[in-house]
Amino acid sequence: QVQLVESGGGLVQAGGSLTLSCAASGFPFSAYVMSWYRQAPGKERELVATIPSVIDTTNYADSVKGRFTISRDNGQNMVYLQMNSLKPEDTAVYFCNARRGYALDFWGQGTQVTVSS
Repeated sequence: QVQLVESGGGLVQAGGSLTLSCAASGFPFSAYVMSWYRQAPGKERELVATIPSVIDTTNYADSVKGRFTISRDNGQNMVYLQMNSLKPEDTAVYFCNARRGYALDFWGQGTQVTVSS
């Protein structure tokens, strides 16, 4: 069955770095657009970064541009989110998402990132 398993979250001081990983299985990974979303307490889930199935461009939320980098390894069915210069406002549960068209949309269980000031 489809699985997206995030890892790499944790507690870090402001200015620090973390790398999130998402291991995908059960679907043709290279054909899917992969994204990272996040949801802070009391807030709606927001898109953080997207990388298309054909790795030509990436897209980022304005709040993370220049600090976060999304990448994927189609041979290993992995997607990553390198997060640098972390800020307390980056604190959230981070979710991995796989999407193809409008009907195929999968989510991981999330990993907590906490940035202390």
